[in-house]
Amino acid sequence: MVDSLEKEVRGSVESLGDNVIFVQKWPWGFDGDYAWWKYLNRPQPNYDEFKWLQKRSESASDIAMIYGFNRTVAYKSKIAKNTTIIAGTHAFDKVKTFGVVGRYFSLQESAAGSSVCILGAIVANSLFGDVYPIGKRIKIGDRNCDVIGVFEPEGTSIVGESVDEQILVPMNFGRKIVNVDLGRGNPGILVKAKEDVSNEQMKDELRILLRSVRKIKPKAEDNFALNEISVLSKAFDGLFGMINTTGFIIGLFSILVGGFSIANIMFVSVKERTNIIGIQKSIGAKNSFILFQFLTEAIILCLIGGGFGLFIIFLGTVGFSQMLDMDLYLSFKNIIIGIFISVTIGLVSGIIPALSAARMNPVDAIRAKG
Repeated sequence: MVDSLEKEVRGSVESLGDNVIFVQKWPWGFDGDYAWWKYLNRPQPNYDEFKWLQKRSESASDIAMIYGFNRTVAYKSKIAKNTTIIAGTHAFDKVKTFGVVGRYFSLQESAAGSSVCILGAIVANSLFGDVYPIGKRIKIGDRNCDVIGVFEPEGTSIVGESVDEQILVPMNFGRKIVNVDLGRGNPGILVKAKEDVSNEQMKDELRILLRSVRKIKPKAEDNFALNEISVLSKAFDGLFGMINTTGFIIGLFSILVGGFSIANIMFVSVKERTNIIGIQKSIGAKNSFILFQFLTEAIILCLIGGGFGLFIIFLGTVGFSQMLDMDLYLSFKNIIIGIFISVTIGLVSGIIPALSAARMNPVDAIRAKG
C-alpha cells in the first residue's frame, strides 16, 4: 500500500516537471511556521510580467502562464456545473506533461484567442457519454467553444486536481471571460529551464527580472514566490520516511510473533523426533547434518508461509485496485524482500532448536520417550 501510494504521489509530482519554476503569489510550505500573513497582500503574477519574462529570460526554454476559473459547461441538455476552466498560453504543453487525443491548440488559435478547448476525460464523459466529442460545440458560460481534443485519462492527482476534471482553453480566449490582470483565477507563470541550466541558475535570473519589473527596492524582500518540485519532493521524503518507519515497527512485531511460533513448532518437532535423531547419530550422522536438516525444515516452513502471504497480498492488490481510484501493485522488490525475510526468520527461529538437536547424545536420544 505504501509503495503504491508513493508511486502515485511521485508520478503526480514528476508530471509537473522537475526543471520547472512556478512564479506565484504564495510559496509552497509544509511546516507549522507558514507566515501566510506576509504573503496575503502580495500582487498576483500578471500577463505583462509573463510577456516581460518571455522577452528577457535567457535561461528558459519555454515559459507559459495559466489561471483558472469555474463555469457551468453545457452540451445540448447535458450540464456540468462548477467545472474548472484552465486558460493557458501556447507553451503550456511544453512545461506540463499530458497526452491529448485529437490535437493541441495551433499557434494562430492561441494568439487569436480562438474559441476552442480540450476536455478532461471525466468532463468529456459527463457531457458526451458514448458520443465522440471532438468536433462538437459546447457552451462555457455563455460562450460557444469547439472541442478539438480530449486529454488522455491520468487519474486523480495527489498534489491537486488532474486534467481529467478540467477544460483547457487558450489564454486569450480565457481573458475574454475573466480579466487575469485583476489577479483573478490564482494566476501563475511556469518557467522551464534549458537542459544546461540548473534550477538555482534559473531562479537567480527570474529573481533579478521580477524584482526589476516590479521595481522592488534593493533591501526590500521579494513579493513573489519561486516554487519548484524539490520542495514537494522533500516534504514527501519526510512523510514516506515516517510511514515506512511506522510500517517497519508494526511489521517487526508481526515478525517476532511469527518467529516465536516457528521456534515453538521446531522445538516440538525436535522432541517428537528425538529417537530418530539418536538413530541417525548412532549410524554416523554428523552434528552438521542434523543442524542442516532442522534449519532447512524451519526455512521451508517460513517460505510456505511467506509464499501464502504473498499470494493473499496479490489477490488483495487485484481486488482493491478495482475498488480504489489508485493502482495497487506487488512489486518484484517486495516479493524478494518477503522471501528474504522468510528465509531469515527461518534461520533465526530454527537455529536454537536445530542446535539442541545437533548436540544430543545419541544414547540418551535413543532411550528418550517421544
